[in-house]
Amino acid sequence: MTDTQIKHDNYTSEDIQVLEGLEAVRKRPGMYIGTTSEAGLHHLVWEIVDNSVDEALAGYATHIEITVNKDDVVTVKDDGRGMPIEKHKKTGISTVETIFTVLHAGGKFGGGAYKVAGGLHGVGASVVNALSKWLEVNVWRDGKEYYVRFKDGGSVDKSLEEIGAVDKSITGSQVRFKADDLIFKEGTVYNYKVLYDRIRQMAFLNKGIRFTFNWDKDDDNKGTTTFCYEGGIKEYVEFLNKNETKIFEDVLYCDGYDEATNISVEIALQYNSSYAEKVYSFCNNIFTPEGGMHLDGFRNTLRKSLSVYAKDKKFLKDDEPEFTNEDVKEGLAAIISVKHPDPQYEGQTKGKLGNSEVRTVVNKLFNDYIKRYFLENPDIAKIIVEKAKSAAAARLAAISARESARRKNDFGSSNLPTKLKDCASRDASICEIYIVEGNSAGGSAEDGRDSNFQAVLPLRGKVLNVEKARQHKIFDNAEIRMMIQAFGCGFGNEIDISKLRYHKIVIMTDADVDGQHISTLMLTFLYRYFKPLIEEGYVYLAMPPLYKIFKGKMVRYCYSDEELELAKRDFGDIKYDVQRYKGLGEMDASQLWETTLDPEKRTLKRVTIADAIEADSVFSMLMGDEVEPRKNFIIENAHFAKNLDI
Repeated sequence: MTDTQIKHDNYTSEDIQVLEGLEAVRKRPGMYIGTTSEAGLHHLVWEIVDNSVDEALAGYATHIEITVNKDDVVTVKDDGRGMPIEKHKKTGISTVETIFTVLHAGGKFGGGAYKVAGGLHGVGASVVNALSKWLEVNVWRDGKEYYVRFKDGGSVDKSLEEIGAVDKSITGSQVRFKADDLIFKEGTVYNYKVLYDRIRQMAFLNKGIRFTFNWDKDDDNKGTTTFCYEGGIKEYVEFLNKNETKIFEDVLYCDGYDEATNISVEIALQYNSSYAEKVYSFCNNIFTPEGGMHLDGFRNTLRKSLSVYAKDKKFLKDDEPEFTNEDVKEGLAAIISVKHPDPQYEGQTKGKLGNSEVRTVVNKLFNDYIKRYFLENPDIAKIIVEKAKSAAAARLAAISARESARRKNDFGSSNLPTKLKDCASRDASICEIYIVEGNSAGGSAEDGRDSNFQAVLPLRGKVLNVEKARQHKIFDNAEIRMMIQAFGCGFGNEIDISKLRYHKIVIMTDADVDGQHISTLMLTFLYRYFKPLIEEGYVYLAMPPLYKIFKGKMVRYCYSDEELELAKRDFGDIKYDVQRYKGLGEMDASQLWETTLDPEKRTLKRVTIADAIEADSVFSMLMGDEVEPRKNFIIENAHFAKNLDI
């Protein structure tokens, strides 16, 4: 335990300011945590963890421990200074009780406890208390342990009391709570993967802080995982590139602090041989999916610096145009992380950082660094320039291919592919398109569908792996062109969802390894070029049966080997037959309707993007060059196949 950790005389009740009460939280929880679905449930954890991270960022904590037990009780413990326990002047109650019962009470509102604070709203402790069945706090400071308990959404159950003496070197806080099922009506069961991924991400973003994650449930995930990355976001970039072929080994890294604005910046980047971009931005440890000023500053500086260097070293002729942002992002993996004392967010989901001063700070810091790096590492600079030149040539070829397609009106909604068996309705909200592989399956689907609202697009062979192809090759692919034409909403950066012709895009492939491979190829294409369609919930996977077990009029369809075994027991001593469907083409039209097309009976799995960064990594791994990681992933996740969540 360091002197810094045990020194806490500068953290008192004076640092805790009170702005307003808790009244509205239980009435309108969505205003404070966004939603009362699974995402909102997990948000409770992040609000408490963020408080501990703030202690660590201030230099007073080194270890944060998160535990979920079999009853879905969450415990968050840190070795920081311990929350202040003396009576607060404004509220007349102990400061720790004030923190947990008064909205906007904390060290993040000008009290001076923290220069930079994480979290989305800064209302964490009291909101978590308001939305919990019960919550209890232990505090260790000044050689004593203190305890307070709340129940029923914030009422004090046991007032703050001293419960024992401890060594003076022991300091910190612990919060335990049980989410209220009256608020979270969809359930209070936590998702291991959501917690695991986010805790790992926080460890990447906060170098040197040790996070311990205990999953104390009797399932396959039971156990303890510790995350601590001394390299911070440098190791994050290495993680993003773990399934890629790097074109150089260095991870470029810079950090800095601007005293005038109290903004700190960290940037790490590395190029790989792929054509996809993996660039993610964060503010105060919060992912900003729509980017913002920090990302703008990074992109503009990288493009400008690379262009100036290429011109100066005659890699680009004087009459050649400078690089565009498109040219310098091909194969780029990067993390941009800023800490801001007063972040302002824009956009409907508050996912875009709007502080203009951030762009200026990032510009200066990164420009100084990248210029110096290029001068000191000319070999790597040349590799990056050549990568950008190659991307620029491909971009021009892609523009030519697009223009050629537009001249032929290939991508216009009035020129639908000849193979498309369209539906009669023009109401996109009820229309569905089934994308199937092969003419045989296409024929069965066409005959079995309800042509009023169900369209069928049969594709020939496997879709191009867009992870390994540049745009002009992608646009030359017949199958991809047909899908773009059929959807009618544009693609890439030009998508207009209002023009989408079907609000259910259903990938329907055979229930075997080849079918799964085709599904993955199609999902990769949709993820890279039609991501908003997945984000809006328009993409589905059909779930055709693997088996038909029957005797006379007694028929049951089974979707897994386990279901087949259960069905066999139900048939008992009856002599039955089992048909194994090797492909959709083996079903006649009526069987396909009954099992896979009929809205009353079918099973569709909606494809969601639970975490964009993890999804990016998974797609790169599944469709990349490395065989071993892909093989291991398939083996480990085979039992999740019926609950796909990308």
